[in-house]
Amino acid sequence: MSPQRPHLVVVGNGMAATRLLEEVLALAPTRYQITVFSAEQAPGYNRVLLSPVLGGEKDEASIVTHDQTWYHARGIHLVTGDPVCAIDRRRRQVTSRSGLCVPYHRLVLATGSLPRRLDCDGADAQGITTFRDLRDTRALIQASTRSRAAVVIGGGFLGIEAAEALHRRGVAVTLLHTGEWLLNRQLDREAGALLRDELQRRGVQVCLPSRTASFEQDHRGQVRAVRLQDGRRLKADLVVQAIGITPDVRLARAAGLHCEQGVLTDDTLQTYDPAIYAVGECVQHRQRTFGLVAPLYEQARVCAAHLAEQGHRRYRYRDSATRLKVSGVAMFSAGDIQGDSDLYWRDTRAGVYRRLWLQGDRLRGVVLYGDTRGAAWFEQRLGEDVSAFRDGLLFADCLPERAA
Repeated sequence: MSPQRPHLVVVGNGMAATRLLEEVLALAPTRYQITVFSAEQAPGYNRVLLSPVLGGEKDEASIVTHDQTWYHARGIHLVTGDPVCAIDRRRRQVTSRSGLCVPYHRLVLATGSLPRRLDCDGADAQGITTFRDLRDTRALIQASTRSRAAVVIGGGFLGIEAAEALHRRGVAVTLLHTGEWLLNRQLDREAGALLRDELQRRGVQVCLPSRTASFEQDHRGQVRAVRLQDGRRLKADLVVQAIGITPDVRLARAAGLHCEQGVLTDDTLQTYDPAIYAVGECVQHRQRTFGLVAPLYEQARVCAAHLAEQGHRRYRYRDSATRLKVSGVAMFSAGDIQGDSDLYWRDTRAGVYRRLWLQGDRLRGVVLYGDTRGAAWFEQRLGEDVSAFRDGLLFADCLPERAA
């Protein structure tokens, strides 16, 4: 590596970090010598696809996005399995767990997030785990070969996908959620009920609403049951907690960077130290933290422009539509699930449900379940006057500029 080029160090190798690298190389391919530190031994991979790996639909190789060859071909020094444990801001250098010291001109923190865990009796029992990365996925696959009954806690996307994937591997699964319906932040009550019914039809038991009181363990410290606050006892030799994430600010806070829930950044993704930027799930921008891929990629694009000294971009959060297939059921949600009127249609036999929320004549929110045709059309027109299309608004094949 040429000593004349400034040194860019990236701490983290998740999806935000790899997108940042792509953006920097596209804008300024020879500007930096680059070192990337990854806490994981694995190369860059698509975390969104961990559920199909857990369920046996995909293998690990199929979700790799940036293998060792990709970094080598671009002159990037990738350090795997050796996380950065200290930042010396005065000397502008980082130190890894193994003692490797690397200087930087610009440092990007992409440390991601930590899974939340319940703080209750028995929470330290063996067999209680999370589902966030490839290591967790491998452990769950191994556990599924000897587990008879699993409890998955959390009725968001990750919990539902984990429950369905473990069921496909032959484990009896019960899914717990504190809300009155599944995906209660993305779906309305009826769509959430349809999803619950579909999961139960496939063999996943769903308990709503339910709150965990404690975990029971045997004399060896292995989890054996989950006790709910209403007194119910659910047998389990495997428990997966999927109750949300919190930004990983441990490294940033130890370095004296300004942190609240996440690492505080401005609109360029720069921290209070002008040599240090942050992107991804570790970030807090304008009181907001992040978990979806779309805002992370936009942060990477903006940050890369400033690292390349083409800093005309500013990060502005935009609500992201949610598209997902859970158990083979397509779903789409966008905007606010409220308004002064709504349009509704359901085909019980086909398992299709559509609901639109309006504020006056303006489209405010959309939920599509089972058939997401027209999703792009709806997303583009959020906030717009749709009175001209009202007669056919619920049906994708009646809309102008029909989206496939």
